[in-house]
Amino acid sequence: MIVYHSFDDIAFDSSTVLTIGTFDGVHRGHESVLDLLVRRSTEYRARNVVLTFHPHPQVVLQRSDREPIQLLTTIQERITLMQSKDIDAIIVLPFSAEFANIEPEAFVRDILCSKIGLKHIIVGYDHSFGKGRKGNTALLETMGQELGFSVEQYTALTHNDETISSTKIRRALKSADLRYANTMLGYPYRVTGKVVQGDGRGRRLGIPTANIQPGDPNKLLPHNGVYLVSSIIDGVKVYGMANIGTRPTFTDDVHPRLEVHFLSFNHGLYDKELTVSFLKFIRKERKFERFDLFLSQVFDDRDVCLDAIEQLEKGQDIS
Repeated sequence: MIVYHSFDDIAFDSSTVLTIGTFDGVHRGHESVLDLLVRRSTEYRARNVVLTFHPHPQVVLQRSDREPIQLLTTIQERITLMQSKDIDAIIVLPFSAEFANIEPEAFVRDILCSKIGLKHIIVGYDHSFGKGRKGNTALLETMGQELGFSVEQYTALTHNDETISSTKIRRALKSADLRYANTMLGYPYRVTGKVVQGDGRGRRLGIPTANIQPGDPNKLLPHNGVYLVSSIIDGVKVYGMANIGTRPTFTDDVHPRLEVHFLSFNHGLYDKELTVSFLKFIRKERKFERFDLFLSQVFDDRDVCLDAIEQLEKGQDIS
């Protein structure tokens, strides 16, 4: 899979099957679209290309009356997740307010058809694009008859009669419904970031933690609380107990941070980039009036994590 960052970098090929989207989370619904893309490219004996955007359009076009969007995946996480598919190329288009003002007809004619090449395009049932979001499936079908490409509209994937969407997954993570989120994603939710220097309190208490700073300020952290997590460190899967929150027992912080106490590995982590996968929600964050109550709860949480790890290693469901 080749990653391009400009329309000018990718070679023109009129035999291209294309899909367009932000694909935040690369969840099970997105996965079904990518599988369809690969199938169609095989049938057409054509190159398949994914066109996505960075920054996320909602970050660039943020409305003042709405909360800033929080992302399920950074652009690198999106690319990594797509690498498991037989995708030939991804174009990560730099999204800007200027680009959002391109007329949809010009986008199709001058970019998709003239710069990339287009034989078949796959879009969602509610896909819209271009200035004023005037571009839609009907416009694509009309232009396809003129310019010689076909259009396919896919329907949203459902689970238990419920549509899978990035918005619903974000909502679940914000309300600590990790089981729902992971089911809809098709994999454990993950946060990738660098291990940075903390205040050393955990080490002094005998429970050293790695402070993970996400690589994108718009990355969504799940609801404040304690979680069972895992990371790959030096090629080995290591389980840990994570806390997301403001540490109200000890600080007056207002911005949550992610700290992980790895249960069998706690050295040489500074400046490493780690991906933390969230496996099980343990409890919500709370303030303790006394230090001994806090420490007792930490040991109880660790026991819950160890029991869950034992179940995992036996192949049992812990969600």
